[in-house]
Amino acid sequence: MLKPEDLFDLTQTEHGVMFVGCVHAWEPLKLIKDYIESSFKPGLHHRCLGNAWIGQNVSIGEGTVVEEGAMIKGPAIIGRNCEIRHNAYIRENVVIGDHCVVGNSCEIKNSLLFNRCQVPHFNYVGDSILGYKAHLGAGVKISNVKLVPGNVRIHWNGEWVDTGLRKFGALLGDHTDVGCNAVLNPGAILGRHAVVYPNVSWRGILPQSSVAKNRASCEIVARQNVPETL
Repeated sequence: MLKPEDLFDLTQTEHGVMFVGCVHAWEPLKLIKDYIESSFKPGLHHRCLGNAWIGQNVSIGEGTVVEEGAMIKGPAIIGRNCEIRHNAYIRENVVIGDHCVVGNSCEIKNSLLFNRCQVPHFNYVGDSILGYKAHLGAGVKISNVKLVPGNVRIHWNGEWVDTGLRKFGALLGDHTDVGCNAVLNPGAILGRHAVVYPNVSWRGILPQSSVAKNRASCEIVARQNVPETL
């Protein structure tokens, strides 16, 4: 569950070189900045709908559409045939694959998105890696900083593994799906085909093909003092 190949199909990104020699799947988070600087090829081949703000050191592939109000600070590499929707905020050190969606009021920083990843509505993604066809429901937040001092640690096989990262959001394996308004706490790892239900606050490792649910039930009571219909 901690190795890159446990979570990701590395053929579904053009940037798999970042994983070469990595023992743990989160290690590329330390490399994104240097990788962009070393492999950056200038070029804005997108189509813009309205006015968007695009900074220096931003590369955008053919067929990608950038909508009104988007802000792409860079450095950033954005692939082909993506949708960067209204008011998206792409900050520094972001690598986005092909056929991805970054939607309305979403913020991304220091992250890698594999091909066909969807971050479509009111999402925050910081210091994270989202695998092939990973999907976030509306309002999902990936928290990337602990409330207390120290590096993010992962509990695995009865031991604590220090990631060496003060900021580390989540790793989402291929085909993961996270429901609306869920929160992924720092260091969350979701295995391939895992599902997190809406409103869940998830911490730790969720094995592949598993579902994380809330057990709380709703109580239904009769309404009192119902107003008369006008």
